[in-house]
Amino acid sequence: VQLQASGGGLVQAGGSLKLSCAASGRTFSSSAMGWFRQAPGKEREFVAAISWSGGSTYYADSVKGRFTISRDNAKNTVYLQMNSLKPEDTAVYYCAADWKYGDHPKIGRYYYDYWGQGTQVTVSS
Repeated sequence: VQLQASGGGLVQAGGSLKLSCAASGRTFSSSAMGWFRQAPGKEREFVAAISWSGGSTYYADSVKGRFTISRDNAKNTVYLQMNSLKPEDTAVYYCAADWKYGDHPKIGRYYYDYWGQGTQVTVSS
């Protein structure tokens, strides 16, 4: 299984970015998908998750109302639309896949078996 994250970059506070994560090697449409992030010196933290069907989504309180997770199973891709970005959103963002709880995505990172390589998001003030 391979997960390839992309779309990171440098943006000013208040701006937007859209991250993508393309999956291959296993049936994408049966997996729950999550986005996590890790800032320097901090633990990797949950950002958002989506069920295999896209019918259930979950967000960290810190991004609720600003970020939107979505997926396109025909393209084997999950997205993270990030609006109203803040400097504290600066981190490396990772996508992750879980085939054990496809219909009930988890917020704990230890549930996820496969991880992408990460994409850097930097928000300047």
